[in-house]
Amino acid sequence: MNPLTIGVLGSGKGSNCGAILEAIADGRLAETRVGAVISDVPDAGILALARQHKVPARHLPPGKFKTKLEPHCEEQLVALLQKHGVELVVLAGYMRLLKEPMLAAFPRRILNIHPSLLPKYPGLQAWKQALDAGERQAGCTVHLVDGGMDTGEILAQATVPVLAHDTPETLHARIQAAEHELYPQVVGWFASGRVR
Repeated sequence: MNPLTIGVLGSGKGSNCGAILEAIADGRLAETRVGAVISDVPDAGILALARQHKVPARHLPPGKFKTKLEPHCEEQLVALLQKHGVELVVLAGYMRLLKEPMLAAFPRRILNIHPSLLPKYPGLQAWKQALDAGERQAGCTVHLVDGGMDTGEILAQATVPVLAHDTPETLHARIQAAEHELYPQVVGWFASGRVR
């Protein structure tokens, strides 16, 4: 059976991309390969990380909008992913909402990981929102991407305790550690056919 080819989109340093690449390298995701890593930020750390792993790394300018891609840019993104044979799109800190060109090209084939127990605390700095609200538990969610912000079907969650001495930074670090375990696991479900 051919490995599942994933494409990773990210805007930052790419720690979740790194966790997936490590899981592939050490055999936990042996049935998966990364076809391309694409960023809307020209000097994003995720691109350097991809190059270290000998994965094609591309910057794709987003156009004039701050939170989404211009339609022609999103069509370019679809074409680039298809050129690299991508079957599953994995968002790893990608700070733009995806719309119809991507959703139509990859139906139920775009994953996102969010640092809260959705549906609570969508949007930015979810760990800080949870801390400010006095939550006793926080965590992360892997979900399918739809047209909204962090609103797609939930596939898996992992919880972490909120400790009395937590700062936003310490809680975020604990959530990221959980993300690095959960995200490769869910990608593996797609590779093994457990998610359709």
